[in-house]
Amino acid sequence: MQFARVNDIAIHYQVIGGPADKPVLVFANSLGTDFRIWRDVIVRLAGDFAILLYDKRGHGLSDVGQTPYSIEDHASDLIGLLETLEIKKAIICGLSVGGLIAQSLYQQRPDLVSALILCDTAHKIGTAETWNSRISAIEKDGIGSMCDAIMERWFTPAFRRPENTAYNGYCNMLARQPVAGYVATCAAVRDADFTEVAKTIAVPTICIVGDQDGSTPPDLVKSLAQLIPNARYEIIRDAGHIPCVEQPEALTAVIRAFIDFALHGEKSP
Repeated sequence: MQFARVNDIAIHYQVIGGPADKPVLVFANSLGTDFRIWRDVIVRLAGDFAILLYDKRGHGLSDVGQTPYSIEDHASDLIGLLETLEIKKAIICGLSVGGLIAQSLYQQRPDLVSALILCDTAHKIGTAETWNSRISAIEKDGIGSMCDAIMERWFTPAFRRPENTAYNGYCNMLARQPVAGYVATCAAVRDADFTEVAKTIAVPTICIVGDQDGSTPPDLVKSLAQLIPNARYEIIRDAGHIPCVEQPEALTAVIRAFIDFALHGEKSP
């Protein structure tokens, strides 16, 4: 396991080496998860690209740190991690809140970003009312009390079958996140609005969404793509909010095609 001290907190990360002439891919995971959600995508990309995965503050094995958080705090952590690892420029792939972090990173340090892969995210996610309701419920009864409702947004009915052992594992992943870190990140998402930032993004960008995403539905993700100049938009079939778990092969194919376009101007299928 690898750890770095950034902004006075310990950040858990993993670096997988790759060819020096290929871009570094950085993966930022969603609310209530750790970087293991990317495993089935990473195994399909490892060896072709250098890869950085990390647990944002308040999640996985990273410190919770001082609360409350903002998305800018999360982005500052990623900036610090990139600087610590001497990564000068990278393709940033962010899922859900990870996509908000990617947008904030671009706003703060566009020099670090060569392209953006924005998965199942938006310029603004949810309303103050819905986030405050979730925060109150979790502070009262814990994350596990909302597991069923959250999983309905994360995964399709086909994945949520009782006999699917992996589904039980992802329920455990969610329920075992630190409550303080989860709630602080909920508040950060609640307060974030990158509508104006999205309009200024000037690097190659693709917005990707599962066709059955219950957290950031396709129309919302499409609205983000429409804000970003020349952004691409792709729907992953038979997937909810976390297509890297449900449809890793399809998502990896889209990522590869986009990277080819971003690097060489090749036409994506």
